[in-house]
Amino acid sequence: MLERLGQVSYGKYVLTEIDGKHSNMLMDIQVEKLKKNEVRKYVSDTKEIAVLLLDGKVELSWENKKLETERHSVFDESPTCVHVCKDKTITVVALSDCEILIQQTENDKVFENVLYNENNCKSDIFGEGVWNDTARRVVRTIFDYNNAPYSNMVMGEVITYPGKWSSYIPHHHEQPEVYYYKFNKPQGFGFSLIGEDAYKIVDNSFAAIPGGLIHPQTSAPGYAMYYCWMIRHFDNNPWTQRIDLEEHKWLLEKDTKIWPER
Repeated sequence: MLERLGQVSYGKYVLTEIDGKHSNMLMDIQVEKLKKNEVRKYVSDTKEIAVLLLDGKVELSWENKKLETERHSVFDESPTCVHVCKDKTITVVALSDCEILIQQTENDKVFENVLYNENNCKSDIFGEGVWNDTARRVVRTIFDYNNAPYSNMVMGEVITYPGKWSSYIPHHHEQPEVYYYKFNKPQGFGFSLIGEDAYKIVDNSFAAIPGGLIHPQTSAPGYAMYYCWMIRHFDNNPWTQRIDLEEHKWLLEKDTKIWPER
């Protein structure tokens, strides 16, 4: 359920495919690293598409709109993402070497295409002031059911501080989810618990998480961990909230004392 891409050089890396690997994720997800001046066009007659800039400088075009933008740290800079419905094209022109992530899924709805950036992406601090800040992290929600109810997808980002936990307390949901990881140093690492199985997380690895399995994770001291999180809604059953494990809910009580308890 967790795979490593290794060092991402130029080209396309497939994470999940609706009709192929990890088909139970119900999404086509890929990462592409482009050389300067390369051009890519993304369009589908059956799928909505979201293109997220991870690194580099690009020109993004969709419908009659065009934007030149750049990003050089997923840890410190807000996301830029273009989200379009079926039959609409996103064009990416690499103005420098760059890395992008593409998320797609089936969707018959026609909706207004949206540019998400620091002006309309939600950013929250989770885990602050509880458990000695051991699960303090930044959670960026690019789009979900609240601001894009017409979409069959969710996309966001999490910055996990060195030595701290994320996706905590342990929780699950019916819908499948995919994580794509980056570390602030190439030798960085962390660990993830998916159901009852533990996995080592490294730079450019990804997790394909079936619905119903818990997925808490932690980064090693000294290494900040980023991941893009992507969820596929079910028909008539969108992801709107997580289901916390009963045995850990005591941690959510007001003024809960952890060790030392006295």
